[in-house]
Formats: sequence, structure tokens, C-alpha cells
Amino acid sequence: MIEEGIIALDRALRIMSSNGAAERLLGICLKTGEPFLPVQIWSPPHADRIQDLLRASLETGAGHRQISMPLPNGQAVAAIQPLFDRPDAIIGVIMTLRTDDPRRNHTATNRRGPSEGVVPTIEHQNLLEALPEGVFTIDTHWRIESFNHRAEEITGYRREEVIGRHCWEIFRSDLCQLGCPLRTALESGRTSMDQDVRILKKGGKRQTLLVNAGVLRTATGKIRGAVETFRPLAGEAYFNGLEGEKKGFAKIIGRSKPMQRIFEMLPDIAASDANVLITGPSGTGKDLVARTIHDLSSRRDKPYVAVNCTALAESLLESELFGHEKSAFTGATGTKIGRFELAKGGTLFLDEIGELRPELQIKLLRILENHEFERVGGTRTLPMEARIISATNKDLRQAIREGHFREDFFYRLRTVPLVIPSLRERTEDIPLLVDYFLKLFNQRYKKRVMSVHPEVMQTFMRYEWPGNVRELERTLEHAYVFVKGPIIMPTNLPAAEEFQPQGGLHPDAERKLDREALQWALLRANGNRLEAARLLGTSRTTLWRHIKRFGLG
Repeated sequence: MIEEGIIALDRALRIMSSNGAAERLLGICLKTGEPFLPVQIWSPPHADRIQDLLRASLETGAGHRQISMPLPNGQAVAAIQPLFDRPDAIIGVIMTLRTDDPRRNHTATNRRGPSEGVVPTIEHQNLLEALPEGVFTIDTHWRIESFNHRAEEITGYRREEVIGRHCWEIFRSDLCQLGCPLRTALESGRTSMDQDVRILKKGGKRQTLLVNAGVLRTATGKIRGAVETFRPLAGEAYFNGLEGEKKGFAKIIGRSKPMQRIFEMLPDIAASDANVLITGPSGTGKDLVARTIHDLSSRRDKPYVAVNCTALAESLLESELFGHEKSAFTGATGTKIGRFELAKGGTLFLDEIGELRPELQIKLLRILENHEFERVGGTRTLPMEARIISATNKDLRQAIREGHFREDFFYRLRTVPLVIPSLRERTEDIPLLVDYFLKLFNQRYKKRVMSVHPEVMQTFMRYEWPGNVRELERTLEHAYVFVKGPIIMPTNLPAAEEFQPQGGLHPDAERKLDREALQWALLRANGNRLEAARLLGTSRTTLWRHIKRFGLG
């Protein structure tokens, strides 16, 4: 009988979760939070190989399959796959072990037989609970097989309400069954990354999600379903009750002058049907601004369709945008509606527009000029009835000078240019962003963090933030992993090599503690100085020195 062991590891190769089959196959106890040490399981040649493959997957994002390895009672075939938080952010790996050793007769629940893929289904639901995003899987009949706790939180549905139902019955997206990321993954066999999808939560409230989707395969490579991970669009609820909401922009944060100028422009931009080109560094929220323009416009009740021009293979992008007719190319087994048709009457958001190859730039230019297009392999002309909003983090004028971007296409796109400032240009908004993320992560991680230490805020105000708001969000999420009390301390921030503010300032355990944090820790620890030091993330010697400084003992 086949057994399948699953182990989920974080970037430090600590165990996030595992199943009983993994412990039985490896012959050891796997405890959540402890390091996964191959040398405790295999002899040096095999242990070194596994360690190298795990590290390689974390560093390159590449998966490894059909890895033969010995077990205490037989042989196993292993696979190692990276876990992505975003297309450029790997948060860990999943290692699977499979054996058909007849001596193993343990019964597994919900087993589907030898054809089952290496990605966990209902049987392995507990492995998905440690992930910070919603995850669900479907079979080839589009019925939901697994649904993790984060998916429950985001959608409002309980797991028992969705298992066995078609995914479109639950998510009720305007892209369901036609342009959905799962369909794209199943038809192309490739991963669909960073798709902007709007769903209806239980109760009818709308929610915008950032979605990644990929196929599930059997050990022989046959497609047996698909998996989708999703999280609320970054900034979707930024600062309800703050400056943005007062001006009617509940999704956008900002009291700084650069953001106030954007707030002043948005109503006029939304009232127009002119093409908009949004530029700015990565992580500044260009997608959020595009969505807000749509939501403020007269097209708000029509579809909002987003396409990341870098997330799809070049060979698929044309078909994704314009659709295709049956037999238009190898693999086109039926007619497919493209994003231009799906966005009829609404808004089409073209993200990373600077990555389009010149041939596609020409086609889009003609469509923008003539307001009509044809499906790939088709002869019938269809009207283009969507508003175009595009975005890029590239300097398109430089790309024009280098011959990579057409000048006429550039001016057709930028009827209305909108520049989103970097976080470094709007440091006044950092305290507001910090306050928002504390509320967000308190809810997500069931903690009660009240604020950041003043020294942390000073660090944030001095740091350059090359990753902008997205990097600030990830930095605070990192701190939530380690924070023990109501205040995020300097020692809770990422390591120096990952988070180095301008001018060399970096938190460490020897920096001064303030009286309020010290009193809180001593009270919480009932006067136990060792426990108080642990709560503050510092040494007992440092704690003792500051107790003396403040005259607290």
C-alpha cells in the first residue's frame, strides 16, 4: 500500500507541519518549530544531497522530483517543491515521500489510490494550516477537495460547507469558468501568478484577491486537478477611518502631500474614459490605484479584469488577451474568450506593460486606435468596449530610446499619466501604515501588539525601503513571528543582512529599553527577570542594567 509523507519547512528549514506518514516513513518524531536535520535520518552522502536540494529549492525556486532515497524499512521516491508567497518570494518548501513497500500496511484516510498527486488533499489538510494564505484544491471536475483555515477566514465559508462543491459556487467571481486562473493553469499546464480576482464572500460582500494557481499531477505526470493560493489584495482595506476614507478612497492610505495630490486627481480620472498609465516603483500599490479608479467610475458594476504581462508565457499572452478559436494552434481544443471580451463594459488593467514584446505592442496599438480586435485564429471583428489602465515600474522613455518600447504606443497608453511615489518620498505615511499592519496582523495571528518601540519607528523612518509598502508589510509580519508582548522591539526585526537602514543603524539587544516596556515586562513576568528578558528579546544582564538605570529594583 502506498504511503505519502509530507513535511512543510520554512526558509530556515524549521518544521511548519508534517503528517503521521512522514514520521512512520522516516522513523523519527517531527516536532513543529524544530529544525529538520537530514543528518539525523540518512548517512552523510544522502543527507548532504537532501540538504543541498532543499537549499537549492529555496534559493532558485526550482522543484526537484523523482529523488530516490533509502528509508529505515525500504526505499522512497521524494519530491521537493518551493512554497511561494509572491512570484519573487519563497517562504519555504514542501517535501513529499512516497513508497509502495508492501510491508507498510498503515491505513490512511480519504486515500485515492496510486494515482494521487504529491500535493496534499483532505488527508493532508493540517499541513496547509501553517501557511499565511488561503489554499484550496479541486479535482478535474472542478469540485473542491481541500480548504484551509485561512481560506475560511477570507471567504467566510466553513470547510464543511465547501468540500465537494464546485469552486464557482463558492467564489462567484466575475471570471469564474471563463478567465479564471485555475482554468488557465489546467489548460496551459503552467502556473498562473498574481491574478487579480474579485469574489463574493459569504453574505455577499465583495473581496479582491491576489491569486496564484497551478496544476496537480500524479506521479506519472497526468493532471489530476489544480491548486489555488490566494490572499486579500495588498492594501485592499488600507486605513478605513483615516485620511483616504475621508476623501472617499477607503482603500488608499496617505496624509503626505504626494498622496494628497493623487487623491485630488482620482475623481476626475475616474469620471473619464481616457487611457491611464500608472508608473512607480514595485510595491507602491499601482494595482490598488487602478482598482480604485474602476470602483469610483461609472463602470464600477462591470467587470474589472487584471492581466500581469509577466505572469504568462509570451506564447499564451496573446490568447489570454484576445481569446482564440478552436484549432487556432496546437492545443486549442475549443473556443476561448479572452480578457478583452471578459472586461466588456468594465476596465482592463494591464500590469507590467513595459514587458510586452514589440509585436504585441503593435497589435495593442491598433486595438486602442480602432477599438476592435479579433480572436487568435478568428476572422470576426469584435468591439473593444473596456477602458484600459496600464502600469509599469520601468522607465518607458528610456525603453523607447533603447528601441524596446514603441513611442506611439507609449503616448496612446498615457493619455492620463499618474505617478505613484515611493515610500521613501512619503515617510509621513509610515506611522499610518505601521498602525494599519498592526491591526491587520493582530487579527491574523491572534496577538495583541499595541505599538512598535520608538527605536523601531526611528529605524523605519531612516530606512530606504527599496521594496516600498510591500517590504514594510513583510518586515512587520516577520516581527510578528517573534514578538512576545505588546511592543515590537528592535530585536524582533529581520537580521542585519536582510534589513539594513541607511547610515548603518540596526537594532540589537544592547540598545536602551524604555521605562514603559521594562515595567510591562516585569509585570507580565511577575518579577521574574529571566522571563522579562525573554519577553523583551534581550539578555538578563542588559535587563538588569536598565532596571538599575530606571531605579526599578
